[in-house]
Amino acid sequence: MAAVVWGVVAAGSLTAGCTAGGAPDDDGRASEPKPTPSPTRGAERAASVLAVKIDNAPRARPHTGLGAADIVYVEQVEGGLSRLLAVYASALPKAVGPVRSARETDLELLRQFDHPTLAFSGAQTKLLPLIDGAPLRAEPPGRTPGAYYRDSAKAAPHNLYLRPHHLAPSAPGKAALTTGFTYGEAPDGGRTETTRTVRYPAARFTFTWDESRDRYRVAMDGTAAVTTDGQPVAPATVVVQYVRMRQSDYFDSRGSNTPYTETTGSGTAQVLRDGRTYEALWKRPEPGDGTRFTTVDGEPVNFAGGQVWVVLARAASRG
Repeated sequence: MAAVVWGVVAAGSLTAGCTAGGAPDDDGRASEPKPTPSPTRGAERAASVLAVKIDNAPRARPHTGLGAADIVYVEQVEGGLSRLLAVYASALPKAVGPVRSARETDLELLRQFDHPTLAFSGAQTKLLPLIDGAPLRAEPPGRTPGAYYRDSAKAAPHNLYLRPHHLAPSAPGKAALTTGFTYGEAPDGGRTETTRTVRYPAARFTFTWDESRDRYRVAMDGTAAVTTDGQPVAPATVVVQYVRMRQSDYFDSRGSNTPYTETTGSGTAQVLRDGRTYEALWKRPEPGDGTRFTTVDGEPVNFAGGQVWVVLARAASRG
């Protein structure tokens, strides 16, 4: 079944960073995919998480539907910029976006979930064979009628949005979050730290503890992050996961290499919750495994209930 669905993507002949409607993306020229009826719907669709690749250029903000995500992954892309991968299981908002193109990193990252649905605006042509073989369900523009729309309030390519309920009748529930994360009481120890900034070459994220909300307020490139409905972006837990980044085999239309972020293996991390920072180790032996965060003694480092942000940071940048 997965082969049938992914074959649709290859047939669409999407080029680097393409979007619906033939509008150019910032990393390539667009190609309009051919609408193809979906072979399956209903309960099978609802059993897996929905992952949406979200634009994070300044002109794409504020975001829509980000507050409903259970997990938000922050990834480095070409030119040292960032994009977000939002994962939905507990609830599906009416709209999510702006939606942008997938990267090779997404394919390994999403192996933690059981056949997730990936909504994205397109992909580099050379990446399509990998997408075709990945154990997930692709949902680019044109595959499901009515799933995507353009918002005239923003300029292309930062104005493509997804209607999640066109892809799944209901949210699958938290049981679909097969990430290996553990939730509960805070671990012992830790140190008081109310503000943390994580920097990429051309982007930065600052997380500031707001005791009145029991959440971290997020600032992107020095500006407080809010959603289009005026709500602050405020996760309960922030994980800075130190990973290896290397050059991939892919380049954007400007010749910039697409970094590949390795999320399988092991390394160090810092877990921010309740205004404190906890040192942790992360381990994910195989792509199909969840990622475990533990103390050096092997005890789980529990997350607080609520939204989790996982910032994938270069290991050499740890300070």
